[in-house]
Amino acid sequence: MAIKKGPSEKLAALFGLKIGNIATALEEPGQKFFCNNNRLMDHDEVADLSNEFQILIASLLGSKEPGNNTSPEFQALEMFFTNLSRNILMRGGNVEEVVRYTQHLQLTLIDALEKTSGIPFSQSRSVLLYFTNIFNELIMSVFHVYLEERERTLEAQQAELRETATPITEIWDGVLTLPIIGTLDSNRTMLVMEALLNRIAKDHAKAVVMDLTGVKSIDSQVSHHLVQMVHAVQLMGSDAIVTGIRPEIARALVSLNIDLANITTRASMSDGLKEAFLRMGITVTNK
Repeated sequence: MAIKKGPSEKLAALFGLKIGNIATALEEPGQKFFCNNNRLMDHDEVADLSNEFQILIASLLGSKEPGNNTSPEFQALEMFFTNLSRNILMRGGNVEEVVRYTQHLQLTLIDALEKTSGIPFSQSRSVLLYFTNIFNELIMSVFHVYLEERERTLEAQQAELRETATPITEIWDGVLTLPIIGTLDSNRTMLVMEALLNRIAKDHAKAVVMDLTGVKSIDSQVSHHLVQMVHAVQLMGSDAIVTGIRPEIARALVSLNIDLANITTRASMSDGLKEAFLRMGITVTNK
């Protein structure tokens, strides 16, 4: 949707204005929000930033369609703020600083245009409406970058959480251990199962010791998922050994009528490893 042009002669004069050198005036917002308070940029960077913005806004105001937010000139200006936002976020800044800079830049631009042209743009409703619409669109671009970065951060955190939630270790050639700690729910159980099966395929594991010592509670649905996990391990040609079942977990499994007849269990991970080594024909001796 295009931003509507106002009918006033002042606005038309603005579009035809040959903008002079106002980059120096435009440096003030950058100095305030990116240099003085948090040192996100140095003075030379702010000067280059202001000069680039002056060129882009002059290109937009001098274009055939200065009110069209799909024009190449506007898209170039939008990309300027998109790149600025990413740069500030990468340097440890936040979206609030970029938004305040953009708002302050709007006021500074109008003031600078008034001084260079002698036209009181700040008293023209159509001019103010035009710049408000333009800068609102630019602020939306800033927020869009922020949301993208936030989504990427959340995805990275979730990936890290999945990695730490499934600490699968090859304790011996062909023997994997999976200590499960905390509360098991259906989502976590499915994540653990996926990670474990992928690791079995990757390492060609012959035995998997799943230790439940750190599991505090378990429900019917999770119990069934756990049994399914064991069966899936067995289908992939590996021996599944479950260890460390606490008394309260054992009582819960019995009360839930969970069939553990075909599942090998041992009291501790140490016992589970001994069983895995025995099945693989590995003898461990003390010297």
